[in-house]
Amino acid sequence: MISNLIGDRARSVGLPAVKRAAGVVTRLLPIPQPTLMVGPGSSARLGQAVGGFGHQHVLVVTDEIISKLGLLKPLTDALAAGGTAFTVFDEVTADAPIPVIERGVEVFTRGQCDAIVAFGGGSVMDAAKVIGLAAANGRHPRSLVGYFRGLHGPAPIYAVPTTAGTGSEVTVAAVISDPEREKKLVIADTRLVPKMAALDPSLMTGLPRPVTAATGMDALTHAVEAYLGYWGTSFTDRMALSAVAMIYENLPLAYNDGANLAAREKMALASTYAGLAFTRANVGNVHAIAHQLGGKYHTPHGLANAIMLPQVLRFSAPEITAKLATLALRAKVGNEGEPEDELAERFLDSVEALAASVGIPRQLDALRSRDIPALAEAACWEADTNYPVPRRMTQDDCEAMLHAVLPEAPEAKATAPKKRAARKKAAPAAAKATRRRSAKAP
Repeated sequence: MISNLIGDRARSVGLPAVKRAAGVVTRLLPIPQPTLMVGPGSSARLGQAVGGFGHQHVLVVTDEIISKLGLLKPLTDALAAGGTAFTVFDEVTADAPIPVIERGVEVFTRGQCDAIVAFGGGSVMDAAKVIGLAAANGRHPRSLVGYFRGLHGPAPIYAVPTTAGTGSEVTVAAVISDPEREKKLVIADTRLVPKMAALDPSLMTGLPRPVTAATGMDALTHAVEAYLGYWGTSFTDRMALSAVAMIYENLPLAYNDGANLAAREKMALASTYAGLAFTRANVGNVHAIAHQLGGKYHTPHGLANAIMLPQVLRFSAPEITAKLATLALRAKVGNEGEPEDELAERFLDSVEALAASVGIPRQLDALRSRDIPALAEAACWEADTNYPVPRRMTQDDCEAMLHAVLPEAPEAKATAPKKRAARKKAAPAAAKATRRRSAKAP
């Protein structure tokens, strides 16, 4: 198949070596970190701080729902009290599509704005970043796709996340969508990191359970993939492992009691820690697949990650047993002294159990078998050329993982539990066999 040829060519020109070299660069690259304000009411405190910075006209980027709910009021009241003019742009929709970003650039330019406050979930924050970068460079968003494609940095960006998942308030990247081409596009630049972020749990208490679940599993995916890849540092490992521990403890609490401010605050911090980890250590195969599902079917990114995470972890398990064992200990699903392979299996099982406990489905209803070859080809290419994955996918590997999350026919559902049990039983044996083969290899 074409994708197999692409993957072979990518490896033949030394992309693994190039990616390892890129990992060295990421360890040395200066990445700014925003000043964080944490706790109930921090969005108003951020408004007070922004009002004191002397900005003439601030563009507040958000979505229609947040605007209608009145969640902006503490922030905008603080801006007004400080004498700072502002315009609210509340047209952002899921996946931050390019046409919306173009309208945001027009509003920013027409208002002669000199700062941006992103107030919302991941799509809002990513849209705000690209609005700022496109406006600063007078260029179309498509021309900024990639790394450091803008000559000028954006006007100062401030962030108020209203979900605990993407970590975009601390990252160098923005993911937008191109509806015409059914693609997710990534723009990365260290100047996209917000100057200041407010983690205000009181903004998250009204989130619907499915959103709490998907965004929480999104944060878990960021932390896990940052830890499992080979670009990690002592700092990113510390942030990733802390995030995993906090998510395991607090996601069920926030899911079952949305008004639990303490759990909401800890989930917001966990999302930020995971963002700090992956903005330097990067992500992996889960994201490579999830981006294709989002581009093709508009599947919410967190949900796509949540569905694919168990599949990719089991695929990668033979290469990452020791790290999976560490994750099991930090997640408190295993005990010191247990064999590594047993701890690794405990963690794999726990990811599936956590996802199920917060209502994440095992299958993606939108997925169609006919689309799988093209989706897998694009995912393998994205992973090969971007991510420091612990185990590289082939076309067949990726297709198998996608087939595993196809909506089941009624007659297949009866046998699915038995098949899953058989896979789990076979996984430790397969891992041991792989290690024995590796030990015998010269």
